[in-house]
Amino acid sequence: MTDARRRFREAIFGGDVVFAPLVLDPLSGLIVEESGFSAGYLSGGALGFQYAVSEALLTTTEIADAARRITSRCQLPLIVDGGVGFGDPVHVVRAIWEFEQAGAAAVEFEDQVSPKRVHHHIGIEHLVSTDEMCAKVAAASEARSDSDLLIIARTGAMRHEGVDEGIARLNSYIEAGADVAMAFCRDQDLQQVASKTSAPLATITSLDQHSPQEWRDYGWSLIIDAFTSQALSLTATRDAYRSFMENGSTGTETDGRKLHRDLVEITGLTSLIDLERRTTEIPELD
Repeated sequence: MTDARRRFREAIFGGDVVFAPLVLDPLSGLIVEESGFSAGYLSGGALGFQYAVSEALLTTTEIADAARRITSRCQLPLIVDGGVGFGDPVHVVRAIWEFEQAGAAAVEFEDQVSPKRVHHHIGIEHLVSTDEMCAKVAAASEARSDSDLLIIARTGAMRHEGVDEGIARLNSYIEAGADVAMAFCRDQDLQQVASKTSAPLATITSLDQHSPQEWRDYGWSLIIDAFTSQALSLTATRDAYRSFMENGSTGTETDGRKLHRDLVEITGLTSLIDLERRTTEIPELD
């Protein structure tokens, strides 16, 4: 856990751009790690869709349990979406306790009202005051026992209050103890936001939005893709199932044996097979 946090902190403050795809379970984390990414993102939004309840209804312990399952089988630094902090600063403290123990490398909190509303799924967001969010950020920063655990403070102000107000909020959150600032803005504002914000910047968008070099030129440090893997899975699965029901065939070609061998390798089951070979699967002597 501490090694993953240290590696993530060094990557964020090392001057390069970190890309973090969606990770909802240990298998997806292992695939992200195998692909060469240096971090993954446990999205509350995606987890809410996965559970069909909305992230607004997820609890601290549900998210911590998902994070713990991932970090127990995967060395990938994991960013955990802490949403609105599950309540006031006291609830934020409990969330930090749980996520730190679950192995998170970073925890993200945003400045929407608590409890979070399902209406955010259709673009209606209600922001708390800067002072209220600063109190949550300060509580999160003070609650961690490992200083390598990064606190990411996210604002939706640029969409609702303008770029200047968004920048002002970010710098207030940084002063309150945030290590990384997260925002969403138009391409024409990316460099301005970077030049006026006093900490590494993060955003959530598609991996294909800009190239690594473009993000470097813009001055942003952490690019989270919370959508692509879920979108690929949803699209391919729905297409295959619909094709089968309409045509009697999924229209896909899958080598089941190869897939099974790949899964055994990716998930690290070879070590368990070797253990059985040395113990319970020793051939009986005649």
